[in-house]
Amino acid sequence: MILIGQYDSPFVRRVGIALRLYGFAFEHLPWSAFSDADRLAAHNPLRRVPTLVLDDGSALIESAGILDYLDEARGRDRALIAAAGPARHRDLRRIALATGLADKAVALFYERVMHEVPAPAWTARLEGQVAGTLAALEAERAGQDGFWFGASPGHADIALGCVLHFLDAAHPGLFVRGRHPALAAHADACEALAVFAEIRQPFIAPR
Repeated sequence: MILIGQYDSPFVRRVGIALRLYGFAFEHLPWSAFSDADRLAAHNPLRRVPTLVLDDGSALIESAGILDYLDEARGRDRALIAAAGPARHRDLRRIALATGLADKAVALFYERVMHEVPAPAWTARLEGQVAGTLAALEAERAGQDGFWFGASPGHADIALGCVLHFLDAAHPGLFVRGRHPALAAHADACEALAVFAEIRQPFIAPR
């Protein structure tokens, strides 16, 4: 398998971490969705990352779809998400909050760097969505020991850890550790793991 995309993307990084935790061998191509868009288009017409090229040459796109494939390949009973029922629904909600937060954080970054004068109303809306989601996730994480998934992280924990790392790098000041102590502890616990240290790169602004 070949994972395409840079690890400063929270979406690419969560896939890379899952691949490692599941024990799948893969090649990593750190292509940019901007400067490598033409090469990426050969595998993904949306020219987006992550893209996972399978051994038969077919390509999976979008992190949730890729992880669903990996869950099935590893075995649903060994997946990094609850198999069914209320526990699975909680995991899916937490993943949706974390990946939605990542979507808004990425959009806010692009708004600020792609326009000489960012649109005030749109910027304020994005900042409000980021702040509100951080507050909701802080409340969900407060008072809990370990990870949501247990002693080791599951998909929800990984998604949250990856987006918090991205926020720290791309939006200094939005994720305020003193205001979000439970999230800060979660981020630190994730980054202390060997797999997070391996699947990591400095933030690179698109060019």
